[in-house]
Amino acid sequence: MIPNRSSKQKPDFPYWLVAIVALGVLAGIAVAANPLYTQVLEKLAKGVKITIFVTLVGFAMASLIGLLLAVASLSRFIVFRQFARFYIEVIRGLPILVILLYVSFVVAPAMVHGWNWIADGLGLDPVRTRDFTFLWRAIIALTIGYSAFIAEVFRAGLLSVETGQIEAAEALGLNGWQRFRHIVFPQAIRTIMPPLGNDFIAMIKDSSLVSVLGVLDITQLGKVTAAGNFRYFETYNMVALLYLTLTVTLSLGLRKLEERMRKKYP
Repeated sequence: MIPNRSSKQKPDFPYWLVAIVALGVLAGIAVAANPLYTQVLEKLAKGVKITIFVTLVGFAMASLIGLLLAVASLSRFIVFRQFARFYIEVIRGLPILVILLYVSFVVAPAMVHGWNWIADGLGLDPVRTRDFTFLWRAIIALTIGYSAFIAEVFRAGLLSVETGQIEAAEALGLNGWQRFRHIVFPQAIRTIMPPLGNDFIAMIKDSSLVSVLGVLDITQLGKVTAAGNFRYFETYNMVALLYLTLTVTLSLGLRKLEERMRKKYP
């Protein structure tokens, strides 16, 4: 039986949020009462900055590339459409971890060698492969991996706008940017925001994969800390708590943002 989803139905009371807050309070009390948890938290706190930095920079770059790919996939030029589809299908078919390793140990050295070949011709100083830090290799890998998924999010949002409205805007004499700003974007954003927010939260979790390169994010510092104190239970409890804090907080923030967007663009 399909439940009634009428617009007059009252929203459920967020018991799940109450449960999460209660668990968070209990976890906070446990951390404050246990010196070991406090020590572990102090060590892991350094990794929070790296995790946030990798996620923000990687997601911003992936969103930009994804938007360009979405526009290219809807272009009237077949070369752009085919290139966009080729990129999206190939990248979506590869695991993020494989992309991370390939970019770090194949693409990055190739980029350095290519730059050194150009620099040699221009009389510039060469760059060593180790100067290309694993932090930026990881960011580039996450950017490449997520740009393909985000491109599909943007494409779906752009296609959700009725063609008739765009044609009407053209008839009124609006140029391409004006059509996008006043007609396409306000309607597409309602379709784009929820899955785009999900991808952002997913990238926070997938950023833990950079630990395989030795980047000192939350996961890597958790591994190093646990290897030093042999208190795996307490250490990985804190690792899980930090990730949950980040993801749940962002999830709630994105819900509020979606509500504001629906009010702004009804």
